[in-house]
Amino acid sequence: MENTLVLIKPDAVEQNLIGRILMKYEEQGLVVEDLHKRQVDRALLDQHYRDHVNRDFYPELAEFMSSGPVVAVRLKGINAIEKVRKINGATNPKESAPGSIRYMFGSDIQMNCVHGSESKMEAERELTLWF
Repeated sequence: MENTLVLIKPDAVEQNLIGRILMKYEEQGLVVEDLHKRQVDRALLDQHYRDHVNRDFYPELAEFMSSGPVVAVRLKGINAIEKVRKINGATNPKESAPGSIRYMFGSDIQMNCVHGSESKMEAERELTLWF
């Protein structure tokens, strides 16, 4: 069993997709261990996206992620990280598999509804930041 972080981004929260997104994870055997909805400040975003802070796209990403509430979710399950990444789909919704969250609900690379931890080490780091 492993834990991973999912962030339901402001675009999905604004579209009232929280329940539909959580259902996709639960249908695949993942369990919601904890969740909370919050407005995110720049300090947390800078820590979360530490590898992107100096990239050209980061100011726009930070503005988007702080534009509305985010739902942080701790999911638990067998191969949770890999399962979440498959359920989420490719970062670009146009390249995502049919049925994935980003394919169904995402509109572009930034407004793609969800974030999922990339690895066990990242999941541990991100979960510590958010919970």
